[in-house]
Formats: sequence, structure tokens, C-alpha cells
Amino acid sequence: MEGGGNTTTKGSSLGGLFGAGGAGYSHADLAGVPLTGMSPLSPYLNLDPKYLVQDTDEFILPTGANKTRGRFELAFFTIGGCCMTGAAFGALNGLRLGLKETQNMAWSKPRNVQILNMVTRQGALWANTLGSLALLYSAFGVIIEKTRGAEDDLNTIAAGTLTGMLYKSTGTV
Repeated sequence: MEGGGNTTTKGSSLGGLFGAGGAGYSHADLAGVPLTGMSPLSPYLNLDPKYLVQDTDEFILPTGANKTRGRFELAFFTIGGCCMTGAAFGALNGLRLGLKETQNMAWSKPRNVQILNMVTRQGALWANTLGSLALLYSAFGVIIEKTRGAEDDLNTIAAGTLTGMLYKSTGTV
């Protein structure tokens, strides 16, 4: 290009930005950059890297508090996660069932309404089922933990076993 002073050569493409080619900065070019108390990793950062090291905890906990969440605190996440998972799975299952049941119908408002009804019905059904199971599991887990005074895998196994037994106790064999 003439007159602009903006010439492009073969070695100065975008590859030079990523270290694939082109001229890099030498130590002589950076000799005038003050690096007081700083390792010469980057001449563009004007701070000491030792200040970036985090040697303390991120959160301030009350005296005697545990750094991990207990079973009761995790119960809310478990119940909510199971409800959301059940709703998503139920919605997909409802969409599948709705499309299957209405495959002989033409695309119209009644077909769309019927598909949406199946999606919401199945979504609510699965969310309710998985949420109830998660509530039972969490409640059994908290009760067993408080009763035993220990937090281990035995609580998880016992809570799962009791939840399964109670859930299947109403069903027929």
C-alpha cells in the first residue's frame, strides 16, 4: 500500500501475535522497563507477583465452624437439583410421548396444546417424584447423622436404603 506507511510483509502476519513468527521483544528492547522487585515474566504488569499468591482462606468462618458443608446444608442443593432434573427429564419424556401420541394429527393448535399438556404433566410428575425421593433421602441422612453423631459413608448407605424401602413399600410386587 502506498502512502499510508502501513506495509505488510510476509513475516508480520497475525501469527506473530501468537508466537508463530515475526520479531519478538529482546531483553535489550526491554532494558528501559523498570522491573523493581518483579520477575521479568511480563514487562506490562506493574505489580509484584508475590502479592498475587493467596495464602489465607477466602471466607471468614465463625469460630469452631467446619470448612465443609454438612448434610443439612447439602440437602437443599440435593432437593432442588433433583426437582430441576426431574422437570427437565419429564419435559423431554412428555415431548416424546406427545409427539408419539399425536403423530397422526396435522400440525395445528389442538396438536400443539396436547403436546404442551403432555410436556407439563410429565415434567411436574417427574419433578414431584424425584423431589420427594430427594427429600426422603436428605431427611433420613440428617436424622441418621444427628443420631449417630458421625459423618461417614454408612449414613449415606443407610439413608439410601431407607429411602428405597419406604418408596417401594407402597408399590405392589
